[in-house]
Amino acid sequence: MDRQAAHEQWERDRATLHRLVAAATTADLHRRSQGTRWTNQQLLFHLVFGYQIVRALLILVRLFGRLPDPAGRGFAAVLNAATPPFHVINYLGSCGGGLIGPRCAAAWLDHIIASLHRSLDRADEADLARGMHYPTRWDPFFRDYMTLADIYRYPAQHFTFHQRQLTLDQ
Repeated sequence: MDRQAAHEQWERDRATLHRLVAAATTADLHRRSQGTRWTNQQLLFHLVFGYQIVRALLILVRLFGRLPDPAGRGFAAVLNAATPPFHVINYLGSCGGGLIGPRCAAAWLDHIIASLHRSLDRADEADLARGMHYPTRWDPFFRDYMTLADIYRYPAQHFTFHQRQLTLDQ
């Protein structure tokens, strides 16, 4: 894994979110995004939440990566079966999360990315190679099996994908 590239991408995403938040008017924030049911403000929160979820995913990889393969496959199968409620929770969570305001979301992203920097710097090569099975129906960037290195790359993929759906001047 190219750690430096991950660190640099996270910082670009952080700077992008701060730039978008600083430039957005109230009307911009309340306008619908493109291809989602969220407003721009809700989608900005969702961008941050994509980074936040990585912190939980890191814990899961460290746990399930040590268990026998059938345990991870079973866990992923259960999560895949729960896809419909997951999508509802994901949607409503960003609707509610959007209420915290974009400046708070940007500050939260600063905290999350600082934590991810520290975590990636502490991970050794064996950690980065450890992986587990994932619910492929939850997210287009989840693959059946992902390593810790894959999880560290995930938030930037998620961010880039959803950033294109914003209807803000970028």
